[in-house]
Amino acid sequence: MSPRPVAVVTGGAGFIGSHMVDLLVERGYAVRVIDNLVGGREANLAHHAGNSDVVFEKIDIRALEAGSKLFADAKYVFHFAGIGDIVPSMEQPIEYMSANVQGTVHVLECARAVGAKLVYAASSSCYGLAETPTREDHPIRPQFPYALSKYQGEQACFHWHSCYKLPVNAVRIFNAYGTRSRTSGAYGAVFGVFLRQILAGKPLTVVGDGTQTRDFLYVTDVARAFLAAAETSMVGQVWNLGAGKPQSVNRLVELLGGDKVHIPKRPGEPDCTWADITKLTTELGWRPEVSFEEGVRRIVENIDYWREAPLWDPASIAKATETWFKYLG
Repeated sequence: MSPRPVAVVTGGAGFIGSHMVDLLVERGYAVRVIDNLVGGREANLAHHAGNSDVVFEKIDIRALEAGSKLFADAKYVFHFAGIGDIVPSMEQPIEYMSANVQGTVHVLECARAVGAKLVYAASSSCYGLAETPTREDHPIRPQFPYALSKYQGEQACFHWHSCYKLPVNAVRIFNAYGTRSRTSGAYGAVFGVFLRQILAGKPLTVVGDGTQTRDFLYVTDVARAFLAAAETSMVGQVWNLGAGKPQSVNRLVELLGGDKVHIPKRPGEPDCTWADITKLTTELGWRPEVSFEEGVRRIVENIDYWREAPLWDPASIAKATETWFKYLG
């Protein structure tokens, strides 16, 4: 019996990364998980306890060195590790550039040492306030240090591809949601905010009139797209990733149920995010499988997960709001 192919998942204890681990194990891979547990949780991998094919190493990607045993014999590297959230990046740009750019370079060097193919988790924030539906050739206009750091990480990946012939692809994620998503952090996406409010017994805070739309894609569909981006023979490619079917915040509130209150619209936020997924579906044969209604139902069914997860505290929320209006108001 031949040994299982090896895949490395950085940020593998996090939201999307842990679902990537699940899919890889299901598809017969041995998985090495790298995470510093700043944004991830070991609980996200607890169901793999006792599985010798899943190895976890608590380490910051910036501490990785070429030749690391964690990358030995790796066929694929899925790079999700980094720092998220827009607002903190405006106060901590050096940390964001260090983790998301220099950290990516460390991962690239580890992949280069073993010749592994790398798939980079890029961000649609690189487009800024984009025309919709947004294609891959839309002008790059990052508005925040977070967006810039993620885009420069992407640029580093393609530079390693052109300079060192490292096989690399990138997937620009729009609005991922699903089980294990974070409800901690200074300022998060709408799902995290609403889950925190549901757990606290508070009304849902709808920004503006709630007609703004987001291209929500369920996390298991995200993982499938990344595996397709690895297993394809194509390299040097970038794809936009969403459901291609934006949903309104009002529709999300309707599905979640409960009371709601409206708060003023924040400056600098788009009315709509909408990925043109034509390139991805055509070239990789991928299609979203989980409907928005089904995805929200799964989240509600697993609400107990978030009862034990770290939640935002009121002080951090107030600070984040202050920061947002300081720079964008």
